[in-house]
Amino acid sequence: MALEEKREKRPPVTPMMIEEEAALRNGSRGLTPGPWAEAAGPRPRTTERHIAVHKRLVLGFAVSILALLAVTMIAVLLSVRFEECGAAADGPPRASGNGSLSGAARQPPGAGQPPGRPEEEARGGEAAEEEEEEEEEWQRRQELPPWARPRLPGHLRPLHYNLMLSAFMENFTFSGEVNVQLEVRNASRYIVLHAHRMHIEAVRVAEDKLAGGVRVARTFFYPQTQVFVVVLNRSLEVQRSYNLKIIYNALIENELLGFFRSSYVLHGERRFLAVTQFSPTHARKAFPCFDEPIYKATFKISIRHQATYLSLSNMPVETSVFEEDGWVTDHFSQTPLMSTYYLAWAVCNFTYRETVTKSGVVVRLYARPDAIRRGSGDYALNITRSLIEFYEDYFKVPYSLPKLDLLAVPKHPYAAMENWGLSVFVEQRILLDPSISSILYLLDVTMVIVHELCHQWFGDLVTPVWWEDVWLKEGFAHYFEFVGTDYLYPGWNMEKQRFLTDVLHEVMLLDGLASSHPVSQEVQQATDIDRVFDWIAYKKGAALIRMLANFMGHSVFQMGLQDYLTIHKYGNAARNDLWNTLSKALKRVGKSVNIQEVMDQWTLQMGYPVITILGNETTDNIIVISQERFVYDSDAKPKDPSRGDNSYLWQIPLTIAVGNTSHISSEAIIWVSNKSEHHRIPAFEEATWLLGNINQTGYFRVNYDIRNWRLLINQLTRNHEVISVSNRAGLIDDAFNLARAGYLPQNIPLEIIRYLSEEKDFLPWHAASRALYPLDKLLDRTENYNIFNEYILRQVASMYLKLGWPMNNLNKSLVQASYQHEELRREVIMLACSFGNKHCHQQAATLISDWISSNRNRIPLNVRDIVYCTGVSLMDEDVWEFIWMKFHSTTAVSEKKILLEALTCSDDRNLLNRLLNLSLNSEVVLDQDAIDVIIHVARNPHGRDLAWKFFREKWKILNARYGEALFMNSKLVSGVTEFLNTEGELRELKNFIKSYEGGAAVSFSRAVETVEANVRWQRLYKEELFQWLRKSLTH
Repeated sequence: MALEEKREKRPPVTPMMIEEEAALRNGSRGLTPGPWAEAAGPRPRTTERHIAVHKRLVLGFAVSILALLAVTMIAVLLSVRFEECGAAADGPPRASGNGSLSGAARQPPGAGQPPGRPEEEARGGEAAEEEEEEEEEWQRRQELPPWARPRLPGHLRPLHYNLMLSAFMENFTFSGEVNVQLEVRNASRYIVLHAHRMHIEAVRVAEDKLAGGVRVARTFFYPQTQVFVVVLNRSLEVQRSYNLKIIYNALIENELLGFFRSSYVLHGERRFLAVTQFSPTHARKAFPCFDEPIYKATFKISIRHQATYLSLSNMPVETSVFEEDGWVTDHFSQTPLMSTYYLAWAVCNFTYRETVTKSGVVVRLYARPDAIRRGSGDYALNITRSLIEFYEDYFKVPYSLPKLDLLAVPKHPYAAMENWGLSVFVEQRILLDPSISSILYLLDVTMVIVHELCHQWFGDLVTPVWWEDVWLKEGFAHYFEFVGTDYLYPGWNMEKQRFLTDVLHEVMLLDGLASSHPVSQEVQQATDIDRVFDWIAYKKGAALIRMLANFMGHSVFQMGLQDYLTIHKYGNAARNDLWNTLSKALKRVGKSVNIQEVMDQWTLQMGYPVITILGNETTDNIIVISQERFVYDSDAKPKDPSRGDNSYLWQIPLTIAVGNTSHISSEAIIWVSNKSEHHRIPAFEEATWLLGNINQTGYFRVNYDIRNWRLLINQLTRNHEVISVSNRAGLIDDAFNLARAGYLPQNIPLEIIRYLSEEKDFLPWHAASRALYPLDKLLDRTENYNIFNEYILRQVASMYLKLGWPMNNLNKSLVQASYQHEELRREVIMLACSFGNKHCHQQAATLISDWISSNRNRIPLNVRDIVYCTGVSLMDEDVWEFIWMKFHSTTAVSEKKILLEALTCSDDRNLLNRLLNLSLNSEVVLDQDAIDVIIHVARNPHGRDLAWKFFREKWKILNARYGEALFMNSKLVSGVTEFLNTEGELRELKNFIKSYEGGAAVSFSRAVETVEANVRWQRLYKEELFQWLRKSLTH
């Protein structure tokens, strides 16, 4: 349907809603008699009052009955107390931030007054004594108390949450009331649930209306596990249902997790919004809850806010109640069964556009009014509609909710979050202006949207049982980024080609470290959860899924996924559930493969194998195939000392083909399951070569004897098209990394890329560019760097001249049939400018100068980032200031991103230092972009030491800002240290780790191994490389 700009429509209001909301607005917290009558907080240890009724003369039977009734009612009223259980009753607030919200800023309007009646305060010592006594009792039992365990105890299950929120945007606070319906699995007098950084005002526990309340003995926070504990006077009974009611308040934080605030400027006025980010463990900051994925429940959300804002949540608004004082309460429909981490809400003053899928799903994109007016969200909106229809057809499972909102926010810790029905995106990953966005930016936006929509099935509909299998959602979403983009743009061959360079080759760099970890790893502490969200889970998970799809056959694989989603929808699943379903799918087509037996070796072991194929010198047609774990630094200490690299073994689906100068055979599959095996290969003669891992569908590297490498190099030089484009890219990547790890002589990869002057496909160039990048960073501060630089320029020169530069109007339509050609041209221009091609430098300088003099940007969209960076690097400080000014003035998020990155390209160390210091000012650089600034300065040889020094000096600030956000700290640590390569820098890193405070231990361990490998390579192989380069350049 046509897209219309709209404001949020409100349903009609009923008088009853107004009355109910008026009571809430006036701060009424009184509870009606019934289930809450016996609710309890801390109670004084006094005997209950007894009212003695002195019998007198009975005036009459009727009168006596009335008197008895009256006395009974008085007794009940005197004995029952509505006691509030605030954190203050248990002593002062904990250091973690749990406990009383002190000061006016901590008391939202209408949120109620803090607890702390004199009788409660008098009990502080007694409560502490009780807590100590209980802990001693658990110690005597030699058990951890339920609140001290890393996982929730499991004796309760939430069935339904009724959550009512009031958001106060003028002072960034909110109040909440949550009612949780609980099912008792095992008798216990403890209710343990997650709550963090909030003030609890009152707690009530009740059975159904007939049975009445359950008295609360006391409550306390346990910050170590971020739980809130309700201790009852008696045990809850098995298979009974109870209601837990908690009234609380908290801050709308100025950070990136939980319920946090953000802002933007419109017409010179700063406007605020508030949004949630709960994954993986931050729902507990917004409401008390059972914050583990296994505890699925239904949710009914109500949000009260000023009428100048609108509110959003996972489900559509059911009714809205308007109040006379300019407030409104939105009541949202009840959700299906879901986990807490993808619950979501937002309070903002955005506008939207909408469309509808064939199946009737309403899709809206909400963003800043000026972005909606410009149509910056139209591309995302249109492809979302198409992708929902694609996934519904592929999975044969309908999208489960009536609507899907896409929310574009200025500040967010991640590219996006897949909240069911309300996916949140940082603006840079969803807003797109066709007039100034490159193909690369279009591709980035597309793939982020494809990823998040896949999560509506893998993650939201079917959720991993626990975080150890987070790859079950992230691996699938990452794999389908390429499958879904192929659906939108069939000619781009994303899954068969771009997957290799952007996923497979990239994650193998990380997984080749001794400090890597399995894709499924044990998770116990809350702090362990954050570290499982890394490229191993995302990219290795995706690569293993792709390998699985290829050896199963794509149609059987698809059938298995359909069964898996159908069986487990609205529930949780573990990896064995997936393996069993896929094995059954294979059996249905007459194949018998134990998927679990095969895949456990790939998911439960870290790393990956290198297959070595050797020709047998004594027997024709026989080859020897061996496997071992690939590691970059054989001297690195293994992560698991009990296992050496020799103990690793995989069942490997090795596809293999034989070729000669004009022909390659069809592939055959060999399952390699031993350390070394002999196999007969028909038609393997002296002039033929072997090629393993056809189209790089397997997650492993392949090495050959030198004779076979020479034959492959000769084939590439004479007629490279005999070998598929995927395998050409694979040969380049394998050769460079095998050489870097010492499996191959250093000259082999450099000899392979000589053929590139004749290569017309993008993928091998992209693979070469990515493989050369780390080698370039190892050499860019050495005195002989110019030798390496000259060699690369020679390989690039002829293709650069053939392709030339794009025309200014090239990319008007954004999506064109010439994607592969334009990406090839871009890759070659980037290499030419990066390595100092004079014509490339002149062209970049001319384009920048024209922009400055005319104030009209005629730089072709697809190479703007290259031109900006090259111009800043080559030209004077005025150009840097010009780019800085444009960064501030532009409102297009895609342009803002590349302008900021261009500023890091300067050769002027003073400007780089200035930029580093400005990066921590949130008013100048968005929090999520500051990390990219620091990392890009570290990649600049003129700024590497500056970024490293800045990182160490500002670590406390950086860790406080990003420590809890998935990826951010690990991305920062890796980005700043990965190209340090001297003995002195290695010592500095180790000394810093000894002295630093807080977080990122795994990232620092990985950083040390990476820098040690860099230093080792410099010591062992640098001179060998330069000797070959000198010899090569003289011929």
